[in-house]
Amino acid sequence: MTKYVKYKVKYMGEFFGKPTFGTPQGVYSWQHLLYVSFLMVVMVLLAIFIGIKCKNKDDKSKNLVLIWCAFLINGFEMFKFAFNLGASPDGASWKEDLPLYLCRVQLIAIPLAAFCKGRLKEAALDFVVVFGIIGAILGTLGSTENFNKYPVLSFYNIITGITHSISGFASLYIMISKMDSMKLKNWPIVITVLLSVCGLALIANAAFNENYMFLSYHDDTPYIIVHNMVGGISVLYKILVILLFVIYYFAFVYIYNLIKSKINQKTLVK
Repeated sequence: MTKYVKYKVKYMGEFFGKPTFGTPQGVYSWQHLLYVSFLMVVMVLLAIFIGIKCKNKDDKSKNLVLIWCAFLINGFEMFKFAFNLGASPDGASWKEDLPLYLCRVQLIAIPLAAFCKGRLKEAALDFVVVFGIIGAILGTLGSTENFNKYPVLSFYNIITGITHSISGFASLYIMISKMDSMKLKNWPIVITVLLSVCGLALIANAAFNENYMFLSYHDDTPYIIVHNMVGGISVLYKILVILLFVIYYFAFVYIYNLIKSKINQKTLVK
């Protein structure tokens, strides 16, 4: 009985990420890769299944799935935020949970896509499509800090994995169910949102000594490539990272529309 109690205490400590219990398996360990692979497979299969099922339904029915995504992604994040705030000795954990990372902007973008109308809805849908997938991958596979800090199957990594998977699911679902617009005329709205988040991130980084949008340093993420390209010069690093966000958006929209156009042409020929 005593051994059982000790095991339960140790297990719960590891799950909730307390540093005094358990040892993190580390980023890119087989546990990390297996966990992320599982998340990605479930995300893709659900997006395909639900997307195809809703493909020929009316706009209201299609949008209902996005409404669920909006409530779920924000619900999980609010739960994590409340738990971390209560568990933080100095109450400063809220800084880590602000939606000032590319993946966490989906906490705002998905609700906008679900509840807004007109060009704002179109732009929000495009934002979710373009940045949802890359956010899901970078936020799970490239999350070096979290997986080096906590065990793979810990409270923080599980909740974060779920929210990032919802983001990726929403992106794929919008494409498969044909809710996307990908109209280039909406670029001012998308870029304005993107640059605004980057601007807020820069201000918050200076104020709180944080690393939102990874604009302060690469933190051993894939951004290390950018860091090495500019020789570690801080100003150039920031400019290039933001510029890459913009280039990625335009490249994604161009390639997406090109592929879509060719598919439509083949369909017409048949």
